[in-house]
Amino acid sequence: MTETTTTSSPPIVIDGKGVAATIQEELQQEVERLQKEHSLLPGLAVVLVGQRVDSATYVRMKKKTAAAIGIHSVDVDLPETVSQLDLLAHVEQLNNDPSVHGILVQLPLPPHIDEAAVLKAIAVEKDADGFSALNIGNLCLRGGDPPLAVPCTPAGCIELLQRYDVQISGKDCVVLGRSNIVGMPVAALLQSCNGTVTVCHSRTRNIAEKVKQADIVVAAIGKTEFVRGDWLKPGAVVIDVGINSKPDATKKRGYRLVGDVHYDECAKVASAITPVPGGVGPMTIVMLMKNTINLARNSIGLPRMPLRNSMHRNLSHRDFVSTLNPPSATTTTTTTTTDK
Repeated sequence: MTETTTTSSPPIVIDGKGVAATIQEELQQEVERLQKEHSLLPGLAVVLVGQRVDSATYVRMKKKTAAAIGIHSVDVDLPETVSQLDLLAHVEQLNNDPSVHGILVQLPLPPHIDEAAVLKAIAVEKDADGFSALNIGNLCLRGGDPPLAVPCTPAGCIELLQRYDVQISGKDCVVLGRSNIVGMPVAALLQSCNGTVTVCHSRTRNIAEKVKQADIVVAAIGKTEFVRGDWLKPGAVVIDVGINSKPDATKKRGYRLVGDVHYDECAKVASAITPVPGGVGPMTIVMLMKNTINLARNSIGLPRMPLRNSMHRNLSHRDFVSTLNPPSATTTTTTTTTDK
């Protein structure tokens, strides 16, 4: 391993928790405005099948955030043994419920359920995750209609970059991971912000050399501390989407959470970096709420709140959210998803 070249000053630690709290306040104000001006209360339905602890915990976090913003929640809790036919019937019932503007089926589903069939059954107008073929297609097309919803974790990554005033246009961006959940849509979003994007994955050769060229690195490959400090160009911005358990005898639970980036090494080289936990993770849920509000706005013919601000704008049909001044650079913690 070659010697790591360090930057002259400590990196900005991108505070995803703080940004998420700011967005939550903005969304709360938007819900109040929609109720006052349009008598519209956004509604989110979450379908939970079985008793997986991680899924149940995530659903509780979503409900808590929805309540804080003022979004109406509908809970559909089904047993592990539910048939696919019954599950699809519940989804169809939610499709026809005018008080529900966004539907989320918590994954993973039990092995006897065809996840793809269930997700396809969600009406595109209520696709809170932004994963429908139509939403993804519109996200990727230049000059077409904007998507009704944008995948939550990728949208959160872009929000973090913009709210910290990171220039994307004209920059070399490397995305590690090509999943439908993170890698593919975040690459499309970076391109729509006029970044030049290289997508690396498990079959890519000479990954370290490709990462070395990047001004912005988005790591979502699902490998513990995969990206090393000597892979980075000095001054690169690092967005770590990974969340992995690493044995740690000093912790009560016997492990600690780390990302796909070796934080200690990369923090010596990067100009800005997300921690794990406390970086991307808090953004995912708040962007789900933003999707729900946008779907509610769409239901009465209002345009969606954008994701991208005027600094990054080029494709006028996809203006994505007016940005506040970047938060102060204080240290925190990050979280999120993985991807192969």
